[in-house]
Amino acid sequence: MIKVKNLKKSYGDQEVLKDVSFEVNKQDIFALLGPSGAGKTTIINILTQHVKPDSGDMEINVTPHEIGLMLDAGGIYQHMNCLENLYLYARIYGVPKVKVKAILQEVGLGDSMEKTVSELSRGMKQRLALARAILYSPKLLILDEPTSALDPGTARGVCNLLQKIRDAGATIFLTTHNMDEALKLCDRVALLHEGVIVEQGPPTELCNNHDAMRTVPDLEKVFLKLTGVEL
Repeated sequence: MIKVKNLKKSYGDQEVLKDVSFEVNKQDIFALLGPSGAGKTTIINILTQHVKPDSGDMEINVTPHEIGLMLDAGGIYQHMNCLENLYLYARIYGVPKVKVKAILQEVGLGDSMEKTVSELSRGMKQRLALARAILYSPKLLILDEPTSALDPGTARGVCNLLQKIRDAGATIFLTTHNMDEALKLCDRVALLHEGVIVEQGPPTELCNNHDAMRTVPDLEKVFLKLTGVEL
């Protein structure tokens, strides 16, 4: 679904990406893991064509209108309520209005549909942005930190929803620094440190390759072993 080869990107003297390569298979959940400043957002910006790489190749095998994006809460109108926001996008994409309430229920905003966005917490805005991204059943979802600012229970619900979306045929690319989330949710992960992918593969395989058990602390130890950095 996604092929990235030898991507490089610098801003002035700062080399942000250094020869990054990875592939995302169709109907996989793929996570790019790394601490703040590792280069995750730059890769997202290149995939969404907001930024051009200095060199390298990228291929995404769906059309732009088949991609759902959750990059931040941008495009969410503060003076409108949750229903009004999604009704607007439903009209644009030809989605039946009846589906809007169901989507809001799925992301845990069923009791807040008529709340104005300016009244919502950061985590609730995050869920509304996710609802907008999945509204028209895209074939590819690109999500930047989809569970950040969410409480553990809501985060688990979002992860369960993402697995349902994958099982229905979608491919999901996400960034996170949450090892627990990556371990439980993803088919494949890539560990990114200072613009370099230091290891990639199924989470259990990464643990096995580095003599770690399939537990969150040991997956964190793999990252620490490879990078010298704690997440």
